[in-house]
Amino acid sequence: MPEIINNQRKIKINKGVFQTFAEIGLEKISETEGKDFTVAFVSDRKMREFNKTFRGKNLTTDVLSFPFEANEFDVENNNLGDIAISLEQAERQAAENNLDLDTEIKQLILHGVLHLCGYDHETDSGEMNRRELELREVLKIN
Repeated sequence: MPEIINNQRKIKINKGVFQTFAEIGLEKISETEGKDFTVAFVSDRKMREFNKTFRGKNLTTDVLSFPFEANEFDVENNNLGDIAISLEQAERQAAENNLDLDTEIKQLILHGVLHLCGYDHETDSGEMNRRELELREVLKIN
C-alpha cells in the first residue's frame, strides 16, 4: 500500500484524499506492477534542500522522485521509491494553471510515480508526457 506523509505545516490538506488516489493509481498504472511508494509533502525550504543536494540546483521545485535501488539482498522488495512534493510550489502552480490544489497535487503524484517507473521527460522524446496525459484521463485528473 502506498504511504502518504505530510511533513509540512503551511498548507492544510486532507491526506486521505491522496491516500485513496495513490491506492487507485497503483491499481490502474500497469507500470507499477503492484509495487508501493511513499509520497512526502514538504515545504519549499525542504524541497530546495533536496534539489540542491540531489540535483545541484539551489531552488525549489514541484516534485522530486527517488527510485528505490535494490541490492542483492532486496530481490523480494516491492518498493518503487519515494516522491517529495512541495505543497507551496503546488499551490502556486495550481493558481497559475487555474486548477484546484487537489488536482495539481494528484498530477504531481502521477508525474512522480512515472519517474519512479523509469520515465524521463528530459530524454524520452515525449513518451512520458504521452503516458501521463493518457493516465490523467484514466484517473480523471484533467
